[in-house]
Amino acid sequence: MRTPISASDSEIHDKQPNVAWHNRKEYGNVESNLDFLQKTGVLKSTMNVLEIGCGHGTLLNHLIGDGYHITGVDLNYARLKQCKSRNGAIPLVNASGENQQFRTASFDLVLSFDVFEHMPNPDAHLQSVHQMLKPHGYYLLQTPNKWTNTVFETIRWRSFTKWRHDHCSLHNYWELTRRMNKHGFDVQFYDIPVVNDYFKQKINAYLGTAGITALKIVNPDKLPRPLTPNFYITAKKRN
Repeated sequence: MRTPISASDSEIHDKQPNVAWHNRKEYGNVESNLDFLQKTGVLKSTMNVLEIGCGHGTLLNHLIGDGYHITGVDLNYARLKQCKSRNGAIPLVNASGENQQFRTASFDLVLSFDVFEHMPNPDAHLQSVHQMLKPHGYYLLQTPNKWTNTVFETIRWRSFTKWRHDHCSLHNYWELTRRMNKHGFDVQFYDIPVVNDYFKQKINAYLGTAGITALKIVNPDKLPRPLTPNFYITAKKRN
């Protein structure tokens, strides 16, 4: 469903453990995400860009400040209201990541960060993105690695099952490559460092000193790509 944002929309809060952390105004590893966008060299000032899961507008704010034309989409009304107050009269739409209903070939570039893993139907999501992209357009995304995230989420939720409803579409390296190829995308993975202050604060919030100690023993940034905690991908539409 695609709905414009109004000032009267009611607040929606995530049902997640450690609410204080998840209610922070800054969501996601913005430093690493911006590093990824720069390293790809894909983003151009002439592009029409869509961000799926724009949330409070942290990344939008950076890109608008650099002069990019961008539309934001999010399923959460409360976050979009904050994004609207933060970024002014930019196009914002309330919609799911699987059914945005934009015109075919509307965008040169689609972005999503920490979104793909939440899609109940990743095939419908990729079909939608493929349809919205212009020929040879790009989908740039970041999503957690299934192999590492299942361990982290099980510890964070203290349950083997509770987190699976939220992170319902985790993929490993090969699963993600196959699914992207299936929907007409050629993929390239990027090695983006994620162990920064944000990452360490998150590990400390959920895993405490044991987690910080583990980081000193094993640096996720130095792991082989199939074992890295997050995948950063450019997916180019074939036609």
